[in-house]
Amino acid sequence: MDGRAAVSVDSANNAELNAAHAVCRAIARREAKNFYYAFVALPRPKRNAICAVYAFMRQADDLADDESVSMDVRRKRLDAWIAGWHAASAGGATSDPVFVALQDARVKFKIPLRLLEELVAGVTMDLDSASSSSPDTYATFDDLYRYCYLVASVVGLVCIRIFGYTDVRAEKLAEETGIAFQLTNILRDVAEDAERNRVYLPLTDLKAHGVELEWLLLRKKRLAPNANERALLKELGRRAEAYYESGRALMPLIDKESRPALWVLVSIYHALLKRIEKADFDVFSRRASVSLWEKLFILVVGLTRMMWVRVVG
Repeated sequence: MDGRAAVSVDSANNAELNAAHAVCRAIARREAKNFYYAFVALPRPKRNAICAVYAFMRQADDLADDESVSMDVRRKRLDAWIAGWHAASAGGATSDPVFVALQDARVKFKIPLRLLEELVAGVTMDLDSASSSSPDTYATFDDLYRYCYLVASVVGLVCIRIFGYTDVRAEKLAEETGIAFQLTNILRDVAEDAERNRVYLPLTDLKAHGVELEWLLLRKKRLAPNANERALLKELGRRAEAYYESGRALMPLIDKESRPALWVLVSIYHALLKRIEKADFDVFSRRASVSLWEKLFILVVGLTRMMWVRVVG
């Protein structure tokens, strides 16, 4: 406990809710390397809600990935955190400002509780696989898709509730846009994941391109990819590119005032994939990233779009 007074959303006053949302905005500003630039392009009530969702995910990820403690301790802490969230979501008192802010966002934007439960399930999935001494792998792309759905697509399904939409086609497109983002993350992090005994590239793809799992796990990080590895990575890149088409199709289906934020988010993640492609999928020699200046340029364009929407309606 950090000394904060326990409060439930039902009894929270404006000052307490504002303080809770301020904590979430600070977490997002500090930790959300790509997401935060999109958050800025949202009207403040929606920005608060998105930051609350991000802070909730950040808490769960930090608990699951805390390598300074044993797996048993991580699991116990995560279980306690989940129990605290369940109590808060049922209207119980909590001293966690993230829970207060998220419950407020959930009620205001009618976010189904099942989606937030799936967010937690995605984190637990990573923790369960990390407890095994064998490599964390996925047999087929369908298996990987399910993982990406839990850790990324669900985020998209939550976000469109906050963005606002009326056409149900937006839900499948938001799901697939999340897949595009997560496949981009997987490509960027191949080397780092391998060092953590994780290979998210489907084993069927490895076999098809003649890449040995053991080699990928033990290869030198700064050694450029060979022809087989490049072909393997390009295969996942092609899949990611296809799913980015869903992001573009989603744009006109959400509320006008939210479109600039979605445009910023899709543009930043797609720029990251383009960086990987430009490097001919060499994700081993150096980690791909989008420069601060490029992110700021994309944000400025997004903010300009936001202002135009407000002017013309």
